[in-house]
Formats: sequence, structure tokens, C-alpha cells
Amino acid sequence: MSPDELVYLGILAASIPIGFLFRYPSPPVKQGAALLLGLSITIATCHVHALHSLVTVLGTWIIIKSSWRSAPALSLAWTFLYLLFFRLVTWFGLPPPTPFANAIQLLLTLKMVSLANEVQRFHLEKKQEVSSFSKSPVVGGLSQEPSLYDMIAYSYCYVGIMTGPFFRFQTYVDWLRQPSSLDLPGWVPCMLRLRLVPVYGALFLTANMYFPLAYVRTEEFLEHHFFFRLFYMTVVFFVFRMRFYAAWCGAEAGCISAGLGCYPEGALSKPGGGPTVNYSPDPESPVVYDFKTIQNIDPYNTDFCVKVRHGMRYWNMTVQWWLHHYIYPNSPFKAYALKAGWTMFISAYWHGLHAGYYLSFLTIPLCIAAESAMEASVRAKLGPRGQSAFDWVHWFLKMRAYDYMCMGFVLLKASDTVHYWTSIYFIIHIIALACILFGRLMKGGKRERKKSEKEEKIEGEKIEVKQEDVREKTE
Repeated sequence: MSPDELVYLGILAASIPIGFLFRYPSPPVKQGAALLLGLSITIATCHVHALHSLVTVLGTWIIIKSSWRSAPALSLAWTFLYLLFFRLVTWFGLPPPTPFANAIQLLLTLKMVSLANEVQRFHLEKKQEVSSFSKSPVVGGLSQEPSLYDMIAYSYCYVGIMTGPFFRFQTYVDWLRQPSSLDLPGWVPCMLRLRLVPVYGALFLTANMYFPLAYVRTEEFLEHHFFFRLFYMTVVFFVFRMRFYAAWCGAEAGCISAGLGCYPEGALSKPGGGPTVNYSPDPESPVVYDFKTIQNIDPYNTDFCVKVRHGMRYWNMTVQWWLHHYIYPNSPFKAYALKAGWTMFISAYWHGLHAGYYLSFLTIPLCIAAESAMEASVRAKLGPRGQSAFDWVHWFLKMRAYDYMCMGFVLLKASDTVHYWTSIYFIIHIIALACILFGRLMKGGKRERKKSEKEEKIEGEKIEVKQEDVREKTE
């Protein structure tokens, strides 16, 4: 492990026992202590580069105060343009930021855009209440506009400051105002989330030792048989998954120990978004709580869900919520595949400027189009046994597609990514294009393709909680 990874590990490990201490203070003390600890971590790891995050916060505060109506669009433009400057600071003769500053900047970008949307929503609800003389039924809205101190405290709250998960400002406020933090579940869900972390960590270290990524860039690698080169991407993606499973489960445990994102199960919380219904527990019945609001990874479903489009929903779940609510609905395109492509492009930009991100993320819409074509033209015509066999083949190809795309994500450079993909003859691109062509030949006609896209949208909506329509209309 690199020195930076050891620092990340140390911060993650320390945040778990510290979190239990944050169940005792009053809201003002909790807010101040979380801010002080977060600022200490930021300054200790980022040094002078901590100023980048402060400038981002102050810029967003000015935007919100100047024009709350346009704040969502302006904050998105501001934070994303600052991300570009942040990544190109060396062009201006400034020192390159540390990896820790990059991690903080990424999460801060999500927080600022989300906060601007929450403030706009607060003002719109307030106007509606005045005009209709009735209380707005919207779930999870702000009760007042945050002050500059509130924004800074939210931005530098120590919980997940570098590792995530992303959480909304309202989730942060609910955490500060928890009436009885000591009565909320802590040790049991925390230990449940940590129980497989040693396994993930051991598998990551072992596989990474025997199958280092750097070997892909050597000439010796190309001398191996095609199937060895093909197999190598499977191991690389396995190492990638184990690393993030361990890190994100640890980050979730830090949230759980502090009580962040703890809501009654009846609130039907979503990762990143929080409660989706107004839930009032029965005072005579015991309340069951969950931490779905801060759940960032579902390892089982990531590995064993059947479809490419479903795999994204279980990976980096809080960021996926952010993309779904703030990027996807505002896409300049109407077609599902183009909207998905736009969302993946924004996601790639958020991750960085390396060409490998774009090559990987923009392959996802192609894979989604391929699986939609095959489902409509082949799976729909099969019986129960045939569909079961189809799903197993589909799952296998989904995993290979993610193996393939992961190589661009970790190799980063366009030359390295294309060099590897060339060594395996662009196999996933070819399979995806072949599936699309086969599906169209079997299905035929523009009307059927439009119907397939419509069925895809309906299927996606079924997976969402029934109350999602109400939330999206209000936002």
C-alpha cells in the first residue's frame, strides 16, 4: 500500500470510534466539533491546497445569496468550472494539489450543487405555502435557509470528508438535531458493516500482489496468450472492487457510529437522498431504524445483478442518486440512450480529465443499448427456462463488460487503454455492436426500437419507490 492509502486507512479507522463520541454533545457542540475535526483533517492533509475548497464554498454561498432561483444551474457551472481550474493549476504556475485535496474537492462539488438545489426548493415551497395558505407536503425539505457558518460546517464535517458517502444538507441537519442519539442503533449495524472488510482487504492485497496493474503496460504482457490477456482484466476489476468494498464499507461504518443517516425504516430512505415519505412512528410500537441514506455500496448486488444498468445502481450509490436527480433530468437530450450517455460524460468529468474515464464511462450506454436490444428480440420470446439461461449468459457478459471498462478507469491514459483493448481485439465493443445489430435485425423497424426504449424506462421506474414521482415533481 502507498503512503497515501495508509493515511486514508488511518482516517477511516479513527473515524469509527470517534463517531460514537459524537452521540453525546448538544447540536451546537456537535456541529462545532465536527467542523473543527474536519478542518483539522483538511489542513493536515491538504496544507495550502485547502484554500481550493474554501473558495468553492464561498463562491457557492455568494451564488445562493445573489440568486436562489438560478442557484442550481449557477452552482453546477461554478463548481464544475472550478474543478477544471483545480485540475489545471500547474498551467498557472501553482503547485499541484495533493490527492487528499482532490478527494475533498470531489465530494464538496456534490455537496454544493445539492445544497443549491435544496435552497431553491425551500424558497419555492415557502412561496407555495404563502399562496395556498397550507403547509407543503414535500418530504425532506429545509426549514430555513442555511447561514454561511452552516454551509462551512456542512462542507467540512469530518464524516466522510474524503471517502464519502455523499449526504444532503438536510441529512446533516437531521443528524445535528437527533433527539436521542444514544438510543439509536450503533454497535450492531456498525459491526455488521465491518464484518467482511478484513476479507475484502486480504483479497485486495493478495490479488494485487500477484496481478499488478503495471504489468499490463509492459511488452512482456503482450507475449502472453490471448486468453491470459483477457483473464487479466477480470483480476484487475476484482482488485478494484475489493479495494472499494473495503473502503466504502469502512466509510459507512464511520457514519453509522456517529448516527448519521439513521432514519426509521418506514421513512423509506434512499442512498444519498434520505427519507422519501413523511413517517410518524406509532408511539406504542418499537421503531426499527436503518442507515440506507448513507449506504454507498451493495457488494452482493454489484456482483450478482444481471444487467449493466442495474450494476450502476449498486455501485457508489449516493453519487448515483446525485447524478439521477441533478444531471439526468436536466440532460439536453430526450432519448434514453443519449441521456444516459450525457450523464456518464458528466460523471467522467467529475472523476477527472484522464481520457480513460471517458472511454470507460461512454462505453456504458453502448452496453445498455446492446442488452436492451437482446432483451427485446431474444429474451422476450423465450420460455421460463430459456430466460433463466439467457440471464446467466447476460450476467457473465455484464461482468466482462465491467472488467473491460475498468481497465480504462485504472489505466487512465488513452494510449494505455486503447493499447490494452487492442490486445484483446476490442472484444466488448464488438460483442455490444453485434448484439445491437442482431437485435435490430430480429426486431426490425423504428417503431419496435421506440417501444423497447419505452419499456426500458418503465422498467427503471418500477425499481424506484412509488413515492419517487412526488419527489421528482417537487424538485
